[in-house]
Amino acid sequence: MAALRCRGAGRAGRSSLLALLLVVVAGVLAIEAAREAAQIAIPSIPPETHDVRPGPGVKTRALSDYLPGLAGTPGDTPVYVLEGPEPGGTAFVAGGTHANEIAGIMTAIVLVEHGKVRRGRLLVVPHANNSAVSWQDPKMPTGPRTFTVKTASGVRAFSNGTRLTKPEHQGEPDPPAEQAPTPEYAFDSLFRNLDRQYPGKANGNLTQRIAYAVMTLIQKEKVEVAFDLHEAPPGARLAMMVVANPKNLGLAAAAVLALDAKDLSMKLEPSSSTFRGLSHREWGDGTQASAFLFETPNPAFAFGGKPGDPVNDPEWPLAKRVGIHCDTLLAVLDAYNEGVAKGRQVVLTDLPSTAAITKTGLGPFMR
Repeated sequence: MAALRCRGAGRAGRSSLLALLLVVVAGVLAIEAAREAAQIAIPSIPPETHDVRPGPGVKTRALSDYLPGLAGTPGDTPVYVLEGPEPGGTAFVAGGTHANEIAGIMTAIVLVEHGKVRRGRLLVVPHANNSAVSWQDPKMPTGPRTFTVKTASGVRAFSNGTRLTKPEHQGEPDPPAEQAPTPEYAFDSLFRNLDRQYPGKANGNLTQRIAYAVMTLIQKEKVEVAFDLHEAPPGARLAMMVVANPKNLGLAAAAVLALDAKDLSMKLEPSSSTFRGLSHREWGDGTQASAFLFETPNPAFAFGGKPGDPVNDPEWPLAKRVGIHCDTLLAVLDAYNEGVAKGRQVVLTDLPSTAAITKTGLGPFMR
């Protein structure tokens, strides 16, 4: 009987210990859930505004339409919608993920001001990280704060920002270096780099909210082809590169071959399977969209020596880089359209070729 009582007492003790452990685990999970649900306070600062002049019929929305928590913050920014007369699929273009990569921004503006959609829809965000437009990081200077373009309506001014969200806009300080997923994050403050923060968080810091809003836009609008427009240092591995999510690598390969036949040489690389947070990786993995990123060479990013002129460099002028983005985007869409029914195609026209815009400059393709 004594032995039975001892065994019974042991079972009761183990049950009590298990119950205590369950309480502790539940408490930890509750704290973690509360921390995740807590909304980081973002400064109520009006977002930067820009001289973008939409073409006829272009509608304007806001990124905060896809995440109300962005409204009234420096991260909100216009979303322009171009709709064709014939039904089709939906494409999305983001410029300004890094606000000093001005060829992507100006390509997006050319799309909004001069491009036409014949079939389907095109959604364009010229300044994806609008906070990054509002300052220049002293650790990575990239040319003049503003630049101008001569158009038929006069000289127009545009902003040249930086790669990262402005620290004062983030809503929280950068985490300690030891919390960085890779050493690169701690070195380059990549916690504030939009192209490292996908899929984002609805209640997170400003960069995370922007990322979450973009992902939500792609999902809700049923975007089928998505483009993120970037720039790299001349001569760098990424310069003149198309990066594609592995699920749509075939489309990218077809586009690169078509461009090569037109004497425009672009390299091709699949998204990394281990380096997460990048647009082409997370857009493609987390939504229905085929996702791509383009890189053109920005002379202001030159390795060593004095940075070049990001607008009027003789080898890589801004107009030429915009033309490369346009040609590459159209080549991908052509490859995509060949493989789908008309009801899913996206047909764009009136975009400048690299040769045409290099000869005339940006002005004729802007309002």
